[in-house]
Amino acid sequence: MNSRALMPAFAFRHIKDLYPTFWDKSVEMADAISQEMKTKSTSVVEIRDWASRATLDIIGLAGMGQDFNAIADPTNELNVTYRTIFKPSTAAKVMQVASMFLPEWLLRALPVKRNEEFKEAIRTIKRVSADLVRSKRAKLEKGERTDVDILSVAIESGGFTDDDMVNQLMTFLAAGHETTATSLTWAVYLLCKHPAEQKRLREEVRANITAISDPSAPISSTEIDHLPYLNAVLNETSRVFPPVALTLREAEHDTTIQGHFIPAGTTIVICPWAINTSNALWGSDAKEFNPDRWMGQGRANNGGAESNYAVTTFLHGPRSCIGKDFAKAEFACLLAALVGRFEMELEEPDKPLEIAGGITSGPKGGLRIKMKEVGA
Repeated sequence: MNSRALMPAFAFRHIKDLYPTFWDKSVEMADAISQEMKTKSTSVVEIRDWASRATLDIIGLAGMGQDFNAIADPTNELNVTYRTIFKPSTAAKVMQVASMFLPEWLLRALPVKRNEEFKEAIRTIKRVSADLVRSKRAKLEKGERTDVDILSVAIESGGFTDDDMVNQLMTFLAAGHETTATSLTWAVYLLCKHPAEQKRLREEVRANITAISDPSAPISSTEIDHLPYLNAVLNETSRVFPPVALTLREAEHDTTIQGHFIPAGTTIVICPWAINTSNALWGSDAKEFNPDRWMGQGRANNGGAESNYAVTTFLHGPRSCIGKDFAKAEFACLLAALVGRFEMELEEPDKPLEIAGGITSGPKGGLRIKMKEVGA
């Protein structure tokens, strides 16, 4: 089944209705962090864990109309399951490299612990997804009002069997939460390394988002999307540290790339980390974090690069990320709520950055941050 059939559910006119959900969960995360700091009498927070729990809750509510409550309860079954899948390990790296050379059926048949963990995790996620689809379908058949979540919109379209929907749910549960959590983690890391940019962003957020100081105030897509520096920071973070370091594509037909013949069936490695920080595309400061490259006339969408293909974080063409607008909106709300509420610095500022690979690539060992709540 072509996932493009889901495109109406991911259209921006629909995504804008989800901003209040994104915002409410972002605020819940900030409140929970504040409470943990008081309860444990500490200013140090493991931000990667909080990001993963918040994005799992968001994809649950906005994607499926189901609150997994991972922020409130980190022992939640689905949260524990995904921690297993996404945990960086030597075995995960070996399997990832091996996938470039060995057929998938052979890799899956290997009697290694990582395969058993994956099989058990997939069984759990499939069961949860099937339960959600059955529940939504029953609600719709009874003529009850459906919700604005993506699952409801997709079922109402009538274009999917239950098995189709389960497969789609499994895909965007996996792809739709850990990638954004990784992006949020990198944004926090970069803002800690660049305190002037962090201060500038906080000032913009607090001056323009009423809900930061008044929790009863409503939030809208317009309020978030019209913050130029916030969007510049999001774009620059996604450029410098795309959450998925590389992906694979297979040539459907004989073709050529830059004059090189590529026979049908050839596996092609696409590496956003290399493309996004190429000196040829971005200049001598390509690897530096500089949100200002996205500021100014005509730069908000291209960062000053000559080609849209200079950023491949969400890929391009018919196989590009269908959830791009969803992810960017969610990322914006999470970062605005966090920066608007806390001043942040690295627990160990001089510690060399090590990157842990896997399905997503983030700081090795997570990211421990000293946080200080900003007064109203």
